[in-house]
Amino acid sequence: MENGYDRLVEKIKKYNKDCDFSFINKAYMRAKAAHEGQLRESGEPFIIHPIEVACILADLEVDSTSIVAAILHDTVEDTTCTMDQIREEFGEEVALLVDGVTKLEQIPYTTREEQHAENLRKMFLAMAKDIRVILIKLADRLHNMRTLKYKSPEKQLELSKETMEIYVPLAHRLGIYRIKWELEDICLRYNDPKGYYDLVEKIAAKRKEREEFIAKITETLKKRTAELNIEAYIEGRPKHFYSIYKKMVEQNKTLEQIFDLFAVRVIVNSVKDCYAVLGMVHELYKPMPGRFKDYIAMPKPNMYQSLHTTLIGHDGIPFEVQIRTWDMHRVAEVGIAAHWRYKEGI
Repeated sequence: MENGYDRLVEKIKKYNKDCDFSFINKAYMRAKAAHEGQLRESGEPFIIHPIEVACILADLEVDSTSIVAAILHDTVEDTTCTMDQIREEFGEEVALLVDGVTKLEQIPYTTREEQHAENLRKMFLAMAKDIRVILIKLADRLHNMRTLKYKSPEKQLELSKETMEIYVPLAHRLGIYRIKWELEDICLRYNDPKGYYDLVEKIAAKRKEREEFIAKITETLKKRTAELNIEAYIEGRPKHFYSIYKKMVEQNKTLEQIFDLFAVRVIVNSVKDCYAVLGMVHELYKPMPGRFKDYIAMPKPNMYQSLHTTLIGHDGIPFEVQIRTWDMHRVAEVGIAAHWRYKEGI
């Protein structure tokens, strides 16, 4: 099928082989018929949007009820389809999620403090009923931000501001860093285009030497972990533009003065291995005083766990190492979604 539906099915198959695809296909056919003839500002058929939202959720490995609700999330608001029809065709659970997302759509955004707080309260109330409503809304906003270039400059600014004030803090609280980081980078591109493209240019200029630097460190760490019989996945990690930009602005620093511009991530099988790798990297490189954080012993409120340490590499260049288990890595990427695995059919 067209419109990205095949891609969605492939994503779901990777983590949920027992998925009832007839249920998802039924939702796709219903949404496709309901949105027939509707176009987005890009000129693409509207159905592409709900399918992309469902794809973002499939990357978070959510249950099939969430996927179905994501495919149908705009039908009640933008088509002649009613909530009763959704309930009748797809059941109470899907209807509750679609209704929750529709209600969130209707919360007017304002920058006035008390109303802003009230908006957030309404969002969290919806979340208290079923957190999947918020996951769908975050995915919906992310796809809308990815296609922001088709909006007017005024709308781009308005949506970027709203996203930074409401959706980024939500993604952060839920620990869904994958969505948080992408939203921040897109917002930066529209809120401060000059700052964003300057930064992109500077980082691109140093890309080759950065890659060589990281490659040297990852090679050393791979060799050493193998000698210690520790099974480890080691990768260089690109820092997100917004986090670099924020540090430069808040700490009044140049790009060269940002410590964790260079970052390496080590993923191992157990907590014991995490601390063994920490000892190993501290033997290999000199740690920077006051730059070690143990989020394994003391996790962040959004469940994030990892060891962070900043070290002095060759040529005196500082770099950060993050050490975590595979379970911690999954929670670090998708946050609360990692703990929100619904059993099919329940």
